[in-house]
Amino acid sequence: MWYAIEGYDGSDVLPQRMAARPAHLARLQALRDAGRLLVAGPCPAIDAEDPGPAGFSGSLVIAEFPSLADARAWADADPYVEAGVYARVEVRPFRKVLP
Repeated sequence: MWYAIEGYDGSDVLPQRMAARPAHLARLQALRDAGRLLVAGPCPAIDAEDPGPAGFSGSLVIAEFPSLADARAWADADPYVEAGVYARVEVRPFRKVLP
């Protein structure tokens, strides 16, 4: 089943985000390579493709996992969680309809 994982950045965490980004991306690439990633990306904190020093308000990942517990465990092990980037993370089932 698909799961939406939404991470919400804390305040002033852009340096921690940038430092943890390579490890974060490596995990996403592993999901992609396994055919389990639908979409992933950050949410700019301002209405701009490149928010610069404004940074990001969080990230969205929609990926396939065997269960909600597995999706939560994967989300809990995210390098952004370990680096203190995310103030909170929500994981919930997602049903793809379109496209």
